[in-house]
Amino acid sequence: MGSERAHHHATAAALLKSDGTARAKDVRFVLWAVLALNLIVAGAKLLYGVMTDSLGMQADGFHSLFDGVSNVVGLAGLWLAAFPPDADHPYGHKKYETLAAASIGAMLVMTCLYLLWNSYQHWMGTVRPQVTAASFGIMVGTMVINVGVMRWERRRGEQLRSEILTADARHTGSDILTSFSVLVGLAAVQMGYPLMDPVVAVAIAGVIAYTGMQVLWETSQSLTDVARLDPEAVRQAVLTNRQVIDCHEIRTRGLPDHIFVDLSVHVRATMSLTEAHDVAHQVEDSLKQQFEGVAEVIVHIEPEGQCHANGKATSRVTV
Repeated sequence: MGSERAHHHATAAALLKSDGTARAKDVRFVLWAVLALNLIVAGAKLLYGVMTDSLGMQADGFHSLFDGVSNVVGLAGLWLAAFPPDADHPYGHKKYETLAAASIGAMLVMTCLYLLWNSYQHWMGTVRPQVTAASFGIMVGTMVINVGVMRWERRRGEQLRSEILTADARHTGSDILTSFSVLVGLAAVQMGYPLMDPVVAVAIAGVIAYTGMQVLWETSQSLTDVARLDPEAVRQAVLTNRQVIDCHEIRTRGLPDHIFVDLSVHVRATMSLTEAHDVAHQVEDSLKQQFEGVAEVIVHIEPEGQCHANGKATSRVTV
């Protein structure tokens, strides 16, 4: 029986590792594809911006190039997160992915500052883009590409529970907004209202700043070990095991796709160590099956009835 249990958990661990490897491969594929598309979009804007002396298009081209930098940051974070646990990082390196997502949030804030500066330049009249039909065509074409990229990346980020992809999808969304501001600015210049360009850009800068703060807030939840699961939901799931009398001291933390659970369960005081060990593994297996993203469960076994006056158990076995 002991050998069968060991084989079962070894198989479960292998499947978990396999799923993690497949997920990382999928996330990397999305980031590489988005990086290639960002470089195409940036190249189109920069090339035509230089040809027409349009500083607005050149600036937006550099912003798209900056999106590519965020993809590189995401790939680096994912590469670091893939390293297995070691002596210095016993819980693994998954938070490097969170740090990469936080870096993307910081880039969004920097994009906001850049856009405000660009708006000031327009307001002062130092930037006067040349308007042609091709200018509108390139801006609309690149916006359509970015809309498709954003929707695909956001959907894959939700499916893969990847903070990097969801954060980068928001960054791509900011590129759509900045491109829209350039498009409106070009139309305003052509209609004889050049001051509408910086006004629209400032409003969009506020939206980008809000998005950047959202990304930073969400990544802070992982970095500060906020609770990831509802304790009562975990308790009810554990109590489905008939050999568990009670469950308490439930703590959860980690990333959305890599959650650590720590809890205490009460069992019969007459239960043998082997039986208690089996109960702990049953609790662990049930939580991993019922809650997506649970990577590790630490179960503290407490004998029911052996308590001090304050209700604390006199002995505890951690499995």
